[in-house]
Amino acid sequence: MGSRFTPFSFASWLLAALVLVPGAGHAQAPAASEYPRKAVRLIVPFAPGGPVDIIARSISPKMGEALGRQVIVDDRGGAGSTLGTELAAKSPPDGYTILMVSGSFVMNPAMVKTLPYDSIRDFAPISIMAEVPSALVVHPVLPVKNVKELVALAKARPGELNYSSPGRGTLGHLAAELFSAMAGVKMVHVPYKGAGPALVDLIAGHVQLLFAALPGVVQQARDGKVRMLAQTGKDRSRSMPDVPTAIESGLPGFAVSSQFGLLAPAGTPRAVIDRLRNSLLDALADPAVSKRFTELGAERVGSTPEEHETVTKAEIAKWLKVTRDAGIQPQ
Repeated sequence: MGSRFTPFSFASWLLAALVLVPGAGHAQAPAASEYPRKAVRLIVPFAPGGPVDIIARSISPKMGEALGRQVIVDDRGGAGSTLGTELAAKSPPDGYTILMVSGSFVMNPAMVKTLPYDSIRDFAPISIMAEVPSALVVHPVLPVKNVKELVALAKARPGELNYSSPGRGTLGHLAAELFSAMAGVKMVHVPYKGAGPALVDLIAGHVQLLFAALPGVVQQARDGKVRMLAQTGKDRSRSMPDVPTAIESGLPGFAVSSQFGLLAPAGTPRAVIDRLRNSLLDALADPAVSKRFTELGAERVGSTPEEHETVTKAEIAKWLKVTRDAGIQPQ
């Protein structure tokens, strides 16, 4: 005779078993509620001393206080930030390894032919903590006082204006390519090995303009060594409130900022993600952290995980289009 243990009766038996066994069906809940049990590693995929490392070390102590455990910064630079990013992507999704990313994270899919991770599928967003806008600066002898005059000059002298950048595929490079496409101008890219040399040669007059992280050129603009025509955030920065945005200056939609965000490996429980985000929000609300961010030219954000994911997808799509339109091939 065939078994009378039908799917319905099996389901009823399983439900009864779950009711009778304490904690059954909620195996992950205790782990999430007890998180964290040990220190959290915050991977910075850059060398020590850079802006990402500085911001990480600004927020990690206060995050640790909120979590009740240390948040330890682990600098893992190399290969344009892909080494540390890959390490985070392949770490256990338990909340004990998280990653800080910046503009390179959303530009690498356009510039690196084969990434050892998927920038969307392999990560769980936590929050965008801050944005750092760029600034469009020119040499003081260039006869332009605003963006409209620069565009007019570039159109009158196609291919004659040179812009420096910290290197191929950097934010300064791609921001200038986006500017050229939106303004309908042609300029010549002069790549350097780092932001410092790119700025030095602008000040020396060897190139005419540069897109640079706003904090890195504020003092030079105040000293008259460069002329700041526009900042590239959606809103004016508190560090340079008298300088208009590129949008205000006649380039609708031109917004270029480096988002500093936190990610966890894909599969990290949502309860852990929320705990990490809440600790970040506590850190961002601290007056000392707020003061440090202002000094760095960083605008505090504190987005939701969903907002972080939306921004990441949009930024990746934007830079893929910019590089395709400019004929820049990934390497």
